[in-house]
Amino acid sequence: MPLAEEQRLQALRPYQLLNTMRDETFSELVRLAAKLFNVPIGIVAFVDEEEVSLGLNYGLEPGVDLVNRGETLCSVALLREETTIFENLYEHPCDLISPFLVNRLHLGFYAGHTLRTAAGYPIGVLCVIGNEPRTFSAAESELLARLATVVMGLLDLRLHLLQQPAWNQQLWEAIYARIESSVTRLETLGALAGWEEADGPNAQAYQASAREESLRIITVLTEQMQALRT
Repeated sequence: MPLAEEQRLQALRPYQLLNTMRDETFSELVRLAAKLFNVPIGIVAFVDEEEVSLGLNYGLEPGVDLVNRGETLCSVALLREETTIFENLYEHPCDLISPFLVNRLHLGFYAGHTLRTAAGYPIGVLCVIGNEPRTFSAAESELLARLATVVMGLLDLRLHLLQQPAWNQQLWEAIYARIESSVTRLETLGALAGWEEADGPNAQAYQASAREESLRIITVLTEQMQALRT
């Protein structure tokens, strides 16, 4: 359990509302996370005292919105400063949790980075997961950490806007449109790369473009968040 668990749970409460909101921006955000790392599932998980809410997800099977804290890798990632990575859960499972959920979802790969409030309390995890084992480079770990910062910023911003009598809906929709555009571009680049030889020059060029798009979207989203705050 993390230090100051009672304070951590108090910090979590306001964000749990966002877990049930029908906001397409967050739907596209978790979809973007999955596409950035070319995996089938992206999740913003909120870790409560006994359960973990997975309502903000892309790619999970229906009915996996609320799971036992002792069964999810997010409860492990919550306790770490660095990105938590399990590249091959079939050969190297995590012995800190019950394997029930990992086995049920046939998970082979997991990478997650903690979502922390401005006061430093860990309230959840941004994670990307897949059924096949895969490597996860230092550059990808850094990218996931940066994206987690953006996600936390958007969560804070949405909470702030909910408390305002009037807010700039147009700018919030612009954030959604930019995320959607990046997802579409990443899907196109992935499809094009799939038509080429894995180590060929064209495939490498498409992969380089995808990496550039990944960095670009984080920069643009940060700028748009700053614009909304002002």
